[in-house]
Amino acid sequence: MNVSFFIARRYLFSKKSHNAINVISAISVCGIAIATMAMVCVLSVFNGFGGIVKDMFSAIDPDLKITVKQGKVFDYHTAAFDEALRLQDVQLISESLEENALFKFEEQQVPVRMKGVSEDFKLMTDMDKLMMDGSFRLREDVVDYATLGAGLAVTLDARPGFVNAIEIYTPRRDVRVNLANPSVSFTTGYVQIGGVFGLNQPEYDDQMAIVPIELARELFNYTTEVTSLDVKLASGASVSRIKREMERILGDNFLVEDRFEQQQESFRMLQIEKWVTFLILAFILLIAVFNVVGSLSMLIVEKKEDIRSLQNMGASQRLITRIFLYEGWLITFIGIVAGIVMGLVLCLLQQEFGLLKLSDTPGAYIIDAYPVIVEFSDLLIVFAVVSVTGLMTVLYPVNNLKKKLSAISHQLSAF
Repeated sequence: MNVSFFIARRYLFSKKSHNAINVISAISVCGIAIATMAMVCVLSVFNGFGGIVKDMFSAIDPDLKITVKQGKVFDYHTAAFDEALRLQDVQLISESLEENALFKFEEQQVPVRMKGVSEDFKLMTDMDKLMMDGSFRLREDVVDYATLGAGLAVTLDARPGFVNAIEIYTPRRDVRVNLANPSVSFTTGYVQIGGVFGLNQPEYDDQMAIVPIELARELFNYTTEVTSLDVKLASGASVSRIKREMERILGDNFLVEDRFEQQQESFRMLQIEKWVTFLILAFILLIAVFNVVGSLSMLIVEKKEDIRSLQNMGASQRLITRIFLYEGWLITFIGIVAGIVMGLVLCLLQQEFGLLKLSDTPGAYIIDAYPVIVEFSDLLIVFAVVSVTGLMTVLYPVNNLKKKLSAISHQLSAF
C-alpha cells in the first residue's frame, strides 16, 4: 500500500488532540456533500422539465419539418421531393398551410394563426393527448371544424357544442384594399368548433387554430402550395441521418428541422437556466470547499511533531506533502460520493412519491410535483467539477507546507 495514502487515511479517521479539527473536517465533508447533492437534484429537475416540454411538443411537432428558406409557400410536387420522401424510414407526410386570419364569434373578434392541415395530421400527431374539451376533427361530410388553443377559446368565449359557427376573414392575395367597400377585399369562411387543446405555450394556446387544409387553401387562394411539409419517421429511425439526406437532396433552398430545431428557443432557454443555476451552485461549492483549507492547515499544525519525526527517519519532502494532499483529496472524495448518493436517493424518492409539490392545489399545473430525470452525463459533470474544484483548493495548504519543508532543508544543509 502507498505509505502516504496509508498515513493520510489514519490521520482522517483517527482521533485528534484538538476536537475542533474533527469538527471542521466533518463540516468540510458535509459542505461538499450538500453542494454536490444540490447540483445533482437541480440538474435532474431541469431535465425533468425538459422532458415534459419535449413530450408536449412531440405531440404536435413532426419528427422533421421542411420549409422554404425564402418566401412563404412552396409546391413540393417536384422530382427532388419525390426522391427525398422515398427515403427509407419515411413513414408519413402531412401538408401544412399556415397564415394569419381574423376569427369572429358572435361579438368577439380575434386575429389568429390559422394552421390548415391534411387528414394525415391525425396519424402524425397525438392531439388526443392535448385535448382539453371536445375532440380533434377536421372535416365531417360538408362541415369544417376548427380546433382552438385554450387561450383563444377563452378570448372568443367559444367551446365545442355551440351551434353558432366561427366566421373567418382572410385578405385576398394580389388584391388592393377597396377603401370604399373594404369587405370585398376579404374572403369569408365558416367553421364549427370541434375541440380545444392546451400546450401551455402562449404562442400556441392564445393564437393558434387548426382547420382543414382544403378550407385554408380556399380562403387564401392556393392550390397545392404548403408553408411546411411535416414528416413522420419509422420508430427507431435515425433522425439525424435522414435529415442530412434530405438536406443533400433538396439543396440550399429548403430548411429541414428536427424537433429540437423547431422549438429551438424554448429548449435553449431551458438549457441556459439549467447551467446558470449550476454555475451559481458551483460558487456555493467553492465556499464549502474552502473549509478543507482550514481543516488541512490545522492538521498540519497539529502534526508538526509527526512531520519532524518522519524527516528524522529519512522521509522525503515529497512523501510528507503527499500525506496531506491525499488527506484533502479523501475529504473531497468522501463528500462527492456522499453527495451523489444522497442526490440520487432524493431524486428517486421524488420520482416515486412526489415529495416536493408545485402547488398545494391539485391540478393547478399539468403536473403536481417537480419532475425528475437523472442523466448519467450530468453525474459525470458534477463529479468532474467538484473533484477539480476540491483538488485545486487542496494545493494551497500543501504548497505552503512544501515551502516550509524546503526552507528547513536549506537551513539544515547550511550547517
